[in-house]
Amino acid sequence: MDKKRKKELLEVYKNKQPEMGVISYCCKETGEVFLGISKDTKADFNSTNTKLSTKWHPNKQLQELWNQYGPEGFELSVIKVLKYDDPNEDYTAKLESLREQCLAADPNARKIWR
Repeated sequence: MDKKRKKELLEVYKNKQPEMGVISYCCKETGEVFLGISKDTKADFNSTNTKLSTKWHPNKQLQELWNQYGPEGFELSVIKVLKYDDPNEDYTAKLESLREQCLAADPNARKIWR
């Protein structure tokens, strides 16, 4: 790969804007909902699914439900998307605020992570 192409790809990577928002794992059988904040929804779904599949997820209630009902027993979704301009800025506080709004709106919801 020539230097020009490598530089172009690096610039694209630096400026990529992954989808940020509130992700949801809803157990279809029990109706329990687990919400998490995400700075890259695709990557976080992948990471969480891997932890659950290998039985290493820190949320014991979510892990127990996953063990009992399996991946097909859950509906995964992005319930709130955060619009943003600068991919290098820290949006943690805004994401946490969005999650708190979602938690307040759904009595069956709780946080995936502390």
